[in-house]
Amino acid sequence: MISLPNRDFLDTYIEDFIISSEKVAHVQVGNSAEHALLVLTKTGYSAIPVLDRKYRFRGLINTQIITDSILGMEHIEYERLPDIRVEEIMQTDFPLIKVDERFQKALDLLINQNFLCVVDDDGLFMGILTRRVILKQLKKKIYQDKNNQ
Repeated sequence: MISLPNRDFLDTYIEDFIISSEKVAHVQVGNSAEHALLVLTKTGYSAIPVLDRKYRFRGLINTQIITDSILGMEHIEYERLPDIRVEEIMQTDFPLIKVDERFQKALDLLINQNFLCVVDDDGLFMGILTRRVILKQLKKKIYQDKNNQ
């Protein structure tokens, strides 16, 4: 039987578990869809954050969004990639989490997401919090509590 972590664990701040913005691939709003596709392909990520010039979070871009933007009636119009700006096609309805939030909120939001973009009070992109990191911490806490019984 799995013993669920106590409330203290769920009240832990996420700050120490964030993958720093310096380590996260991203594109800027003015970049072309071609550039975004290159970054996505080279990194192997499913989605990457879109930032403005002041490194504030603005949205997400993924391969499917880019591909959808160049689908023609009879073929894929690759030649359009350099002319499409990331800001024209990016996803903007994505849940964010603030850097000073707790595990409980992250756990709730990560049920339907692979990762969350983390921002400060001014919208500055701080990094990402992945479902993998949350699950590893949850597993660690469960085994800790089990061994302490």
